[in-house]
Amino acid sequence: MVKQMAKVFVNGYGNIGRRLASALSKDNEISLLGIAKYTIDEQILEDLKNKFDIYVPENLAPKYKSSIAGSIEEAVSACDLVLDAAKEGEGYSNKIRFYQPLRKPAIFQGGEERHGDRAVAKMIHNSRVNYDEASGKQYVIQGSCNVSGMGKVMQPLMESFGDEIQRYDVTLVRRWADLEDSKEVKDSIQWDKNPHHQEDVKDFIPHANLYVEAFKVPSRMMHLHQMIVRFRSKAPTKDRILDLFTKEFAVAILNSAKGTADVRMKAIELGFEHGDTNMVHIHQDVLRVQEETLKIVYSDDQTGLVIPENHLLLQSMILRRPRSEAVKRTDKLFRISDKKGLLEREFA
Repeated sequence: MVKQMAKVFVNGYGNIGRRLASALSKDNEISLLGIAKYTIDEQILEDLKNKFDIYVPENLAPKYKSSIAGSIEEAVSACDLVLDAAKEGEGYSNKIRFYQPLRKPAIFQGGEERHGDRAVAKMIHNSRVNYDEASGKQYVIQGSCNVSGMGKVMQPLMESFGDEIQRYDVTLVRRWADLEDSKEVKDSIQWDKNPHHQEDVKDFIPHANLYVEAFKVPSRMMHLHQMIVRFRSKAPTKDRILDLFTKEFAVAILNSAKGTADVRMKAIELGFEHGDTNMVHIHQDVLRVQEETLKIVYSDDQTGLVIPENHLLLQSMILRRPRSEAVKRTDKLFRISDKKGLLEREFA
């Protein structure tokens, strides 16, 4: 009996949608119906020709009917799951307009609302923490890159040290824009008066005594996080902390990188697709232990980090696959373990 492939539609084709479509088109158990474009011209049609089927809003469909596969409504109706990659804040409109009327499950991205009148879902996913809870869910938010990175570092610490940890203080140093973005990178360091990342992480690690500050800096390369972990008594040794993360999926330990640009440019030099590492990188040379305090500094592969997280999430939601098997499939598709080994050797 031939196994039927899951039919997935990517609603949006920006930095995240482009990466999702590229990855899913290589997955032999996924049938990628196509991608949605809300603005379209002849150049876009030429660029995407022979790559993906294109779906557009109904009002644009008659104008481009010879070049597109159909309307967004038709694609949503035909799919098993929507990966919503629309502009930040548009996910709620898409849910009301498309997904609810057609009773289609959807994954939303980290910029969407979790609470209030425009909430899109009741759950934020982090594959290291609550993968199994997403099984069979109708709507789930995939945590943002910063939120995903914090989960990947905090959860192993909590599993190993539990009540020995008194509190976490995390400073997020965020890049201003992606490399491919055309928007201006301003010569300014900006602070966030009320970072959403703290409450997002506490959505899936509710008992963490967590405090988050976020700053945006004039860079396009990568995020950098400094996590201060305070223990109730003497902190674990540096070697014990490094051993803890050695075998963690999508966590690399680097020793000689001097900055985020070193890691990003090495990923590009090594030919990683989109220049993405798809992981967080703990910088061993600036990891510090002093009395009851541990300081971990790690870089976070902004957009690239959440793409395999989306792939893991869809395996939980509609394929209901055990996490161990899902990680193997995601690792094979994104070559994360191979990339980790290459980076760790380059920055040994």
